[in-house]
Amino acid sequence: MNGKVIRIERISSRPGVIEEPVLTSKGYQLGDPAHGSAKHHAKYAVYAQTLDEAAALVEKGFSLRMGAKGKSPSLIAPKSLRIVRGDNPQTT
Repeated sequence: MNGKVIRIERISSRPGVIEEPVLTSKGYQLGDPAHGSAKHHAKYAVYAQTLDEAAALVEKGFSLRMGAKGKSPSLIAPKSLRIVRGDNPQTT
């Protein structure tokens, strides 16, 4: 992990919207892959305080809750996310 995370992007956003990581009062919400198909349940949510922390968890296989104005947030699989650091974009 080189450089500070500038943003985490959804590779294929829903049509007509730009999705961004959802920042809740607890931090950025992620789904723990250890819980398989139940990882989207609130009781299994993991929170990261910064985009750097969220990016590190995405690289370990965690899903990230992304949303856009007027759309319900969705838990996005790590393979569908791109982590952008400085001038060095990476797809995880």
